[in-house]
Amino acid sequence: MDQAWLIPAIPAAAFAILLIFGPYLPRKGDWLAIAAIGASFILVFPVLADLLDQADGTTYVAGEKAWEWISFDLAGVGEKFEIEIGFYVDPITIVMLAVVTLVALMVQVYSIAYMKGDSRYGWYFTVMSLFAASMLLLVLSNNLLLLYAGWEAVGFCSFLLIGFWWEKRSAAEAAKKAFITTRIGDVGLLIGIIMLWLEGPNTFNIQEIITFAEEGGYDNTYLTGAVLLMFMGALGKSGQFPLHVWLPDAMEGPTPVSALIHAATMVVAGVYLVARMLPLFEVADPIALDVVLVVGLTTVMISATMGLAATDIKRVIAYSTLNSLGLMFVALGSSAVAAAMLYLFVHGFFKALLFLGAGSVIHATKEQDMNRLGGLAAKMPITAAVFAIGTLAMIGIIPLSGFWAKDEVLVFAKEEQNIIVYLVLLSSLVITGLYMTRLFVRTFLFAPREQAAYDHAHEGGLLITVPLLILGLLATVGGFVVFDEVGEALGFPGGFAQFVFLNEAHEFEFHLDTAITSSVLAGGGAVAGWILWQNKAELAARIRDRFAPVSTLLSNRYYIDEIYQFVIDRIVLGLGSIIAWFDRVVVNDGGVDGSAKLGYFTGFEAKFLQTGRLPNYALAIVVGILVLSIAMLVTQV
Repeated sequence: MDQAWLIPAIPAAAFAILLIFGPYLPRKGDWLAIAAIGASFILVFPVLADLLDQADGTTYVAGEKAWEWISFDLAGVGEKFEIEIGFYVDPITIVMLAVVTLVALMVQVYSIAYMKGDSRYGWYFTVMSLFAASMLLLVLSNNLLLLYAGWEAVGFCSFLLIGFWWEKRSAAEAAKKAFITTRIGDVGLLIGIIMLWLEGPNTFNIQEIITFAEEGGYDNTYLTGAVLLMFMGALGKSGQFPLHVWLPDAMEGPTPVSALIHAATMVVAGVYLVARMLPLFEVADPIALDVVLVVGLTTVMISATMGLAATDIKRVIAYSTLNSLGLMFVALGSSAVAAAMLYLFVHGFFKALLFLGAGSVIHATKEQDMNRLGGLAAKMPITAAVFAIGTLAMIGIIPLSGFWAKDEVLVFAKEEQNIIVYLVLLSSLVITGLYMTRLFVRTFLFAPREQAAYDHAHEGGLLITVPLLILGLLATVGGFVVFDEVGEALGFPGGFAQFVFLNEAHEFEFHLDTAITSSVLAGGGAVAGWILWQNKAELAARIRDRFAPVSTLLSNRYYIDEIYQFVIDRIVLGLGSIIAWFDRVVVNDGGVDGSAKLGYFTGFEAKFLQTGRLPNYALAIVVGILVLSIAMLVTQV
């Protein structure tokens, strides 16, 4: 596992080369960016092999490699403080590395055709290399400071890529919105990291902090506050309620960027952070995991319902991402790290497939409003077929990967949580079936609604089609890793569940009653979606008119953006204007300028006391003596 550090280092080196020499390289250096992420993907396998070779039966020994970065003696304490550049490899790391490198590779190959002719073609691949390197650094970091560096670099790259076409006002605004919203969460993460260090074992090393907490080193209330602040970072990055507002607007970037952000990098970073730090959540007060659960459950429901009203195909898929991430957080809130990581694993494939499928549609038709599409299956059969796979996987139809992952979350929710949580998750399956079926039907089936878009439609070339086919295959069979026999055949002693669950005895559970219930509800939602939106969607239109207030509420995304804008305009800016007035009038005019003007006035008036004439000075002395003499006589009398 000594070569693990090369996995982020190679795309980082590609970024540096492209940044300096990119404009002078053949094809603007796109081949270098793809070769770099391809090399990182290949390197995952020897790192995995090393981890498996060191396994004792079904017990996996994590690997760690570090170099000293900063070191100094703490004055008056007699201890040495060190900060490392270190890398840690365990099963969770491997799952993340596999998803990030594979999806990033597919996205970059796809981007050759999608971004062809763009004026900033070379810059696109430059930033994509940094984006992948940042996420890989975040995943491999053995300490919280290095993780935070990767965390912030991911946010910076998302800002650059969401606002890639910055000349469009909507893209520039979306980039700023994403950056500012996620910064709110990142402040909480940073404070949480500092809190763990201040009262911890004098280190930022994640495993040492976890061990310290498990041995009772932290006060329980203090630890609970620290992990909830860290969760704010996950809440922002993964677009969970109430910091979810940036994610739908992030669709302003190029579609391959959306695929990478949603499937492999930025939004899954929050899930990874909570999974990595889950032992701290479990040691802290139970309210910490309850918060994770409630936030995830809330996000599942609001995202599913908002997906029913959106008409932009990329925005609908963005809401499905929020839906999936909410399920992952529900699993983590139930301490089901294996279920969460399984969902993250397969989600990377079918979500990238959906976004790249949408990109194929947009690339071919120059249109992304489903109300202007329709009938594209006849002109784009490959895209329609793989998009159907992604849709059914997202809905959770057996035997596609999404079924197995969703089923594991439901099993844990039923066993570890109350019946209300379980029922809410079941109800979300119906809504997911509705809005995902609506997306597919309105885009690919029945008569076209915009003839110009239909006439222009065509399948993309191999660079677009091949990544779609590979991701379609993975979205189909990826969920079979739940079977121990499949996991062992792939080289995981004890199966994939044992591997991901970090040496705890565990098997993925298949509950027939849960599987039947979820399949009926998800399938029922899909059938209802077909009935509502078939042909001219007349039935759906009548229902929308009948429940116009609800439709308006969903179309306006529960007015959460408007509420935030109101708070900013009336409260934040109002308080800001008061502070600005105090700074201008009291501090600046009174404290700074006022004291300066007082000094100027005093000096100006005092200069008249100096005439340069001796008689005047002699007269002043005499007058002074007389005044003092009179004063003394008066006091004596």
